Amino acid sequence: MIELAFSILAADFAHLADQIAAAERGGGTIIHVDVMDGHFVPNISFGPPVVKAIRPITRLPLDCHLMIENPDAFIPDFAAAGADMIGVHQEACRHLHRTLQLIADHGMRPAVVINPATPVESLVEVLPMVHHVLVMSVNPGFGGQKFLPLALDKIDHLADLRREMGLNFRIEVDGGIAHDTVASVVQAGADMLVAGSAIFSAGQSAEQTARAFLVAARAALSVGEPVAEPS
Repeated sequence: MIELAFSILAADFAHLADQIAAAERGGGTIIHVDVMDGHFVPNISFGPPVVKAIRPITRLPLDCHLMIENPDAFIPDFAAAGADMIGVHQEACRHLHRTLQLIADHGMRPAVVINPATPVESLVEVLPMVHHVLVMSVNPGFGGQKFLPLALDKIDHLADLRREMGLNFRIEVDGGIAHDTVASVVQAGADMLVAGSAIFSAGQSAEQTARAFLVAARAALSVGEPVAEPS
């Protein structure tokens, strides 16, 4: 099943509750929360207080993507705030297995994230314990970047590993996902699609953009034929 994880990083925070509700009406099923600390990535966003503020206004799962150094220190705070899923970067975790276990021990679904330069092979040992793998199709830190086609090979490789290992983890992709790139990532094997700028576009309804995005994604899946990689 293809799911839209809409990123609130691109939303209008003056009307955040309304924007979340609109994206949900359009078919969004996951709220993606980009957490940045200004150290692991060159930007700062928000933390557990925003997650805590969102939790009472929606029943959708909160998928927190921690682009931070030392994520272990903050996992209990995100759990207490109401996060449902926590994704940590392979590159930020000295002891990745332990960090993923810590997430699970706090009642959340663990996920692992890889940057564009990180090989899929670095994840093989932890694939049996994750809910999903997030493939970054841009370098993390800023919204609105251009999709990097090298992510398609990673998604395809993960889909092969999922079959070969008999696992059922989801494959999430984040970065430059819009109407002109969504077909490629779906046909490569992604089933959780993170989109921010494509959903919360100035002057457009998030309900309408989310619905159109999902129509394009599901149409690509039903076709099942390769399409040209985005340039």
